[in-house]
Amino acid sequence: MSQDVFARDWDVIVVGTGMGGGPLGRRLAEKGWSVLFVERGPLGHPAAQHDLNYEMADPVARHVRGYWPTPVRATVNNETFEFFAPLGSGVGGSSTFYAGALERPEPHDLDDSTERPHPTGGWPVSFAQMQPWLAEAEAMFMVNGTQDPLGDGQERLLTPNAPRTDEAALIAGMQANGLHPYQGHLAFRRDPSCPICTSGGRCPKHPKMDGRTAGVDPALETGHAALLTNATVRRLKGHSGRVSEVEIETNKGIQTLKSRIVVLAAGALSSPGILLNSASEEWPDGCANSSGLVGKNLMFHMNEMFALWPPKSARTEGPTKAIAMRDLYYKDGQRLGLVQAMGIEAKYGEIVHFLNLAYDRSFLRRFRLLKQFTRIPALIAAKIFGSAAVFVGILEDLPYKENRVIADRENPDQLAFEYTISPELLMRRKTFRTEIKRALRGMRMVFLNRGPELNYGHACGTLKFGSNPAESVLDETCKAHDLDNLYVADSSFMPTSFGTNPSLTIAANALRVADHVHGALLKEKDLGHD
Repeated sequence: MSQDVFARDWDVIVVGTGMGGGPLGRRLAEKGWSVLFVERGPLGHPAAQHDLNYEMADPVARHVRGYWPTPVRATVNNETFEFFAPLGSGVGGSSTFYAGALERPEPHDLDDSTERPHPTGGWPVSFAQMQPWLAEAEAMFMVNGTQDPLGDGQERLLTPNAPRTDEAALIAGMQANGLHPYQGHLAFRRDPSCPICTSGGRCPKHPKMDGRTAGVDPALETGHAALLTNATVRRLKGHSGRVSEVEIETNKGIQTLKSRIVVLAAGALSSPGILLNSASEEWPDGCANSSGLVGKNLMFHMNEMFALWPPKSARTEGPTKAIAMRDLYYKDGQRLGLVQAMGIEAKYGEIVHFLNLAYDRSFLRRFRLLKQFTRIPALIAAKIFGSAAVFVGILEDLPYKENRVIADRENPDQLAFEYTISPELLMRRKTFRTEIKRALRGMRMVFLNRGPELNYGHACGTLKFGSNPAESVLDETCKAHDLDNLYVADSSFMPTSFGTNPSLTIAANALRVADHVHGALLKEKDLGHD
């Protein structure tokens, strides 16, 4: 990267290149503003093909492949363990490994009403206000799928491929039970010869739209954007209510960047860490933290995974991501969630992976040699399950201040968090499992997880937005209450997690934030502050 990157003042610096940073930077570059993407990981080869490897431990090898290089330290229900989370660290961020599911939230996810009261009183932006950006994000990411029969019918989706024989058989089985399945909303062109795209991973054929393919690459093509890779943001510096410098570390040491506006889009675990590690005389509790809420209200989703077999007459033709249903999204006054195919089969390799994840969180984790024996039950399970499709129910999580990101100024590369599973979440989990089993009665299915299973790839809520500066970190535009030129465009902004994948909402909100940043830059230009 040319030294000119450090010599000039940018209009916007975007920290992170995933589902938030990529679309936001593209929008602003297309409007003619100078944009610098700052990415911790490498560029990566455009023809690379691999999915996340949870067993690879070498940090250099992980970095080269775009994985988050170090384990995450988690304290869940007072038990501390380390594991490799499903996080990316390269251009496109974690989105390069996501499975392409871009589902909309529902109106009650954002709005408070008498019929469906919102647990936090509602978002500061209504569903109707967010809807235009949801539609724009669907178009930008080329989302295809069929209409949700229980939805509001506002999606304008590309036509998907026709269901395969086994998919059609599963859909028919669900419909026979009075359910309303549809072809899930996906951000890639389905290609039967490319199964990696249905399960998450990098693919040389580029059928999947992610933060890089839909955001960063088109932004660079405008000529108004540049990309700085292998650059870790260490802290923000500023005074008088503004960020004045972004301090980064590269292989050349500590360097600084300058811009009119800074946008954090590094993810709900990393963005609050940057702010907390930016503590100074001006910001004794960390940047943008007058509320004391930076890093707090951490949410995930809770997964309920199960194997589902098509009728014996319909032979499984491979993994499927093409089926979803919302019959259990909101049930008898309880906020539950979407049920969707995961894009994997219950085969030996996948079973070993899930057993190893469970092992790493069990009391046996100290006995590393025993871990190899997970292969035995995996072989047995693979025989029993055959090629069943794996589905997941995505149970909504709610915000609690004690669930939070932990920043270590002595070791800023360490991602860490504390989380306690709330009693009300466990109660809703019990209801969700009961309803899934009831909904699929008569079909061959079995749950794959017995204990609570948090989805560590769906972290959100750690810099929530709101109208009250005492109860939120960001205002309605996702600008920090405390600063005039700091915005956030990742899942940190979300005050609730709702019951579906957050990716589409992250991208839609990033476009919304980009429009506010555009307005702020125009105002600054009109005032002659070039």
